[in-house]
Amino acid sequence: MSLIWQTDFYRSPLRDAAGQVLWQLLICDPTRKLEYIATCPQSQANSNWLTEQFQLAGAERLPDIIQVFRPQSLSLITAAASNLGINIEPTRSTLALKQWSQEKKYPILIDKLPPEPLPENLWGEEWRFANISAGDIVDEFTDRPIPILQIPEFLQPINLGLASTVPIPGVVIYGGRQSMRLAKWLQEANPVSLNYIAGAPDGLILEAGLADRWILVTFDDDEVAGAAKVYTQRKQVSKGLHFLLVQPDDSRMTYSGFWLLGGEY
Repeated sequence: MSLIWQTDFYRSPLRDAAGQVLWQLLICDPTRKLEYIATCPQSQANSNWLTEQFQLAGAERLPDIIQVFRPQSLSLITAAASNLGINIEPTRSTLALKQWSQEKKYPILIDKLPPEPLPENLWGEEWRFANISAGDIVDEFTDRPIPILQIPEFLQPINLGLASTVPIPGVVIYGGRQSMRLAKWLQEANPVSLNYIAGAPDGLILEAGLADRWILVTFDDDEVAGAAKVYTQRKQVSKGLHFLLVQPDDSRMTYSGFWLLGGEY
């Protein structure tokens, strides 16, 4: 079984006796049986120092994977992990680390830029809101030959304690000839959540990667806006669980990509 660490390394508001800014390293595993903290002055905040700390924290066993949620620390942690042959997984889903950080009142908010429009060559032909019952959503797609399929175990309805009758809201995009190209782009973007934002016009904003935001669709139709509000309400009932499905058309014969999404953890 793979050993996973969740790791953060950031410029803290603390200073040492000489007035130097301190950087703080946090390491934990998903169960928090391992909790490791180290600090260093900014002059030592480099991949060599991190490599030494990883060796100290992993004296019994180094991890197979280090998960990182903070974009600013990704390059340094990646360099240190590379020195030790450890794989890096950039992800917002570092629940144990974020809970620990919040308990210690350490900063975990990430600055996000305004959302960018989806590249024009990826636009689909149509889209709609949809719902699938919690009891059916996993079987509905795992039994089909879908080229890109993302159903994380921790997001499966049974693991969230959702009743089988709860409707899981989602968005279906009919991509036409661009369907597979759009699905591959989404796979590289690494979707996290799809949120309705009211405005002029209204829109659906895709949160992706560690801090990326994309305008997936826009609309100024009252009926669609009403459906978007229902979509948001259903996300609250489903504990944030929702989905994104890309397919060439509405024949239900072929699918290009499916993502079960849950927001940030």
